[in-house]
Amino acid sequence: MGVFGRLASAYRRTVINAWEKAQASQRYAAAAAAARVESHNQKLTLSEACKILNVAPPQGGKMDMDLVMSRFKRLFDVNEPGNGGSFYLQSKVLRARQRIEEEIAKAQEEAEREEELEKGWKPKLFR
Repeated sequence: MGVFGRLASAYRRTVINAWEKAQASQRYAAAAAAARVESHNQKLTLSEACKILNVAPPQGGKMDMDLVMSRFKRLFDVNEPGNGGSFYLQSKVLRARQRIEEEIAKAQEEAEREEELEKGWKPKLFR
């Protein structure tokens, strides 16, 4: 009985150690995956986005969005992976368009806020 007890105790320690190592490995893999996603999702700067789409940066929060969309569509279609293009470049073109749209939306929102402050805030009352 003593030999079997010692073997069972050693086996139990081995199983627990293996489980702890597996848990540590899983935490490490999750942290590494999160770091990869974080580094991949770094935002483009506005100047990079404008260079990718070959457009001038927005002036005063305004930009010719028709030009941006035409350049986007052309570059997106040229880089179609099914036609021998690059998915990486296609995603860069998409992110560039999204970054420019985000900047324009932010500028419009700020302009609306400024306009509202100039006119004065008038809450609507419902009865």
